Amino acid sequence: MVTRTPCAARRGFALIDAILGGLLLAFGLAAVVTLSQRSLVMLQRGEREAVASALLDELLGQVVAEGPIEFARRRPVVGKCDAPWNEWSFAIDLSSNGEGDAWDVVARVQDINGVEHRCATKVAARSASDLPERKPEQPIDRKDRFEKKHETMKNG
Repeated sequence: MVTRTPCAARRGFALIDAILGGLLLAFGLAAVVTLSQRSLVMLQRGEREAVASALLDELLGQVVAEGPIEFARRRPVVGKCDAPWNEWSFAIDLSSNGEGDAWDVVARVQDINGVEHRCATKVAARSASDLPERKPEQPIDRKDRFEKKHETMKNG
């Protein structure tokens, strides 16, 4: 019969313990690397979506400010975005629902990966008579205003 000394049994246990510890460490590191890759992909996706929403907001803001009719006359409805987003392209679909009804506006932008982002809304048509008069009703006397303000500061 073979008898083992207590020292030899401990060395075998320590080896098994080290191997198991190494395996657990390897699985843990693999999980950390996988999660970091996923978080990087999600971060890049979020950045693209933020840029897309800013570009869509700008396009729709221009349509609202100018009106769908004037926008279609003055600006291209399909093309590339301005710098620094030269890789992005845009398209705007404008369709009238009849006289006096709001227009259907669909703005689309496409990122460098070919993913399309879109936003749809309704915009009221504007005519030349709808433009506000951008002139004060009474002329502004700036010199009188300055003197009054200066006078109140002296007295106050």
